[in-house]
Amino acid sequence: MGAADWCRSSAGAALVLATSSDAEHPAESVADGNSETFWTTTGMFPQEFIIGFPKCVKISKVAIQCYLVRTLRIERSVSKDPVDFEQCIEKDLQHTEGQLQMEEFPLPEFQATYLRFIIKSAFDHFVSVHRVMAEGTAENS
Repeated sequence: MGAADWCRSSAGAALVLATSSDAEHPAESVADGNSETFWTTTGMFPQEFIIGFPKCVKISKVAIQCYLVRTLRIERSVSKDPVDFEQCIEKDLQHTEGQLQMEEFPLPEFQATYLRFIIKSAFDHFVSVHRVMAEGTAENS
């Protein structure tokens, strides 16, 4: 089987935590595969969300479509529960006036059962995350 996007709810991914909630723009929108829907933060930074995979997967690339995010950290866990995270990436993103920030992070392949996305700072009081992607293959279990 070729590489798949494991962050999609249609692939069995589940949003297990989000630090802010908006009824019109729920955090589950980051995993629906649609760039038109989004999660918006409400309040101070940092903000974060955690996506759980249906099984341990080998990730080779992570991507995010967002707006007004200044500093992003991505962490992974291989635990059965969303604990014991270790940092994979931390990056300051470029401000793109009036358009989505689209960032791709090619990675040396690593295993993960959960990914945690931490928005450490922003260019404004609120940010939006439209879509996250984790390209990889299922681990043989």
